[in-house]
Amino acid sequence: MNSEPHNESAPTPDELRRQVEHTREELGQTVEALAAKADVKAQAREKTAAVKEQAREKTAAVKEQAAEKAALVTGQIREKVEHAAHVVRDKTPAPVAEKASHAGGQLRAATAHAGQLASEKTPDPVRERAGQAAAAARANRTRLLAAGAVLLVFLLVRRSRARA
Repeated sequence: MNSEPHNESAPTPDELRRQVEHTREELGQTVEALAAKADVKAQAREKTAAVKEQAREKTAAVKEQAAEKAALVTGQIREKVEHAAHVVRDKTPAPVAEKASHAGGQLRAATAHAGQLASEKTPDPVRERAGQAAAAARANRTRLLAAGAVLLVFLLVRRSRARA
């Protein structure tokens, strides 16, 4: 047919080996990529890890925003309370403030004295029972306060009805 010599020379065995090795590497990478796409469990783990990380980041951001808001609101409340206390101090006449301070001191002294007398005159079994009652009251402080509030509301309603 054609008797012209080929310009392209036949590849050498070393070139063929390199081409085969290169093709093997490409084929190996392609197989790994296909295996990764077919591995549903691994994909699910990766997706789960990504979602967890997003949730952590979002939680941290929300916590930070909440802390900032809380600090802001706390500061506003503190300012309002200080302002109200300042207004009360300014509007209260000096003689009334002095009388209230003096009465408070007398009340503290009288209460301390009454407590001391009660402690001295109370028999030991009664003191022990009172201590147990105080411990129970401390343990159930919330319930006790709620019951006291309910009783107070009941008494105020009853008193207002009696006046009407």
